[in-house]
Amino acid sequence: MNGVKLSGAEILLKSIEAEGVDTIFGYPGGMALPIYDALYDSGIRHILGRHEQGVAHAADGYARATGRPGVCLATSGPGATNLVTGLTNAFMDSVPIVAITGQVTRSSLGRDSFQEADITGITMPITKHNFLVKDPSELARTVKEAFYIATTGRPGPVLIDVPSDISLSQIDYKPPYEINLPGYKPAPDTDPRQIMEAAEAIACARRPLIYAGGGVVISGAHNELLKLAEMLAAPVTCTLMGLGGFPGNHPLFLGMLGMHGTKYANFAVSECDLLIAVGARFDNRVTGKLETFAPKAKKIHIDIDPAEIGKNVKVDIPIEGDVKIVLEQLLAVLRPNLEEAWREKINAWKREYPLKYCKGGNIKPQYVIQEIYNLTGGNARITTEVGQHQMWAAQYYSFTKPRSFITSGGLGTMGFGLPAAIGVQVACPDEIVFDIAGDGSIQMNIQELCTAVNYDLPINVAILNNGYLGLVRQWQEMFYNRRYSQSELFNPDFVKLADAYGAVGIRVTRKEEVAPALQRAIQLKKPVMLDIVIDREDNVLPIVPPDGSLDKMLG
Repeated sequence: MNGVKLSGAEILLKSIEAEGVDTIFGYPGGMALPIYDALYDSGIRHILGRHEQGVAHAADGYARATGRPGVCLATSGPGATNLVTGLTNAFMDSVPIVAITGQVTRSSLGRDSFQEADITGITMPITKHNFLVKDPSELARTVKEAFYIATTGRPGPVLIDVPSDISLSQIDYKPPYEINLPGYKPAPDTDPRQIMEAAEAIACARRPLIYAGGGVVISGAHNELLKLAEMLAAPVTCTLMGLGGFPGNHPLFLGMLGMHGTKYANFAVSECDLLIAVGARFDNRVTGKLETFAPKAKKIHIDIDPAEIGKNVKVDIPIEGDVKIVLEQLLAVLRPNLEEAWREKINAWKREYPLKYCKGGNIKPQYVIQEIYNLTGGNARITTEVGQHQMWAAQYYSFTKPRSFITSGGLGTMGFGLPAAIGVQVACPDEIVFDIAGDGSIQMNIQELCTAVNYDLPINVAILNNGYLGLVRQWQEMFYNRRYSQSELFNPDFVKLADAYGAVGIRVTRKEEVAPALQRAIQLKKPVMLDIVIDREDNVLPIVPPDGSLDKMLG
């Protein structure tokens, strides 16, 4: 292709296509029109969202479901700034996204021009890297570098800002041949001495516990984690982002730890003598009060990002490196170390403190989630909005495979689940996709239901409708003397709304209607919105009060 004259926009798309991209989620506008004009003749599929935040979350869902970078496209000014929440969400959860934004012409930069925003300046803290293209000859190399940065090391979003005159420029297309980024070292070399020190600590441990985070899923280290746990007969607890990285139906699995974790997982953290943290970052929702977190344990921390090691919790044995590679090296030198008394104690806690809820009366949200699991055989891809329903999904849906649970962890973004489900369904057209939603959170990006209808994407939205901002109300009940300030909702008729968008709306008000309604939604193979009316004041339990100790749970 050397010497072929193409427009900057054509080079941009050709370079994106060369990275294996088959789908872009976007929304057009003035400064992106040259790119959209070139897209008209491109072989890349474009999914037209209804809001730029929605297209960012859709790209995010696509990336989490596949492990490949998601791509989103927006225009300058408000189009670009509407991507900010989605980029921040991806940044905090280490999701590879490449965002392309149109920009005003180079001569108009810095002049407060119409729909001008310094999007590279705005997104500097919330992207792994970003580029403002100032020379059309840099386009092909910039795209190649952007995808390399987004997908190597600890993944994350990268933004490319393209002035419209760059997109319109006609230049000779010369594809880049190699990446040369001095100073960028995506994965640190693992120190073999640290591997041996960790192996010795494991050999001496009598109460080991594995604490697995999203890095296990990102690295594809789920098989290695399973081998490690079974070799050591060590219980495993996962963060919200780590769910699916270890089989949820395995006898060694303790469920999620932290604020809404299981009691037995939190007790295990408090009593273990060795904590093996694998691809996790010791988030405050996990640790609770730092001074009382795993007080009896020596701590091993395995992470690809050196900046995370020791950032929140002091560790005894830091191991920098890709989780999958580090676990392979550990497995090669470890020997079985089975401690029957520790397993017996764990099992006693499981029997004494199981997850439970009252099964009488009105529809219980936990029951709905269990029915989704039963009817799909646990083989659905689950996205969530953010709130009580998200925590119930984490507690009561038994995730057995990586990349099956797609949720907003670090940022806790209301409105994430519906557009993310669209991205997941685009990536996995033959799979069942459910967005487990709350009646408050779903309204943040409800317009994306139209996108699902537009492209005939058979996503199922299960709204657990309690007429409140549920988690806000729960905190007001528990910590603010039931002063329900601005947490009660006046909701639309979700069934009529679904019908207005061209989707199927189903209302469920009785327990015996739950399973048939879910079954019907799955069988329809159309976009479906289920309005499931649940008890108004059900709480997510157990709960560690804010800044409390993990062994002092309520409920």
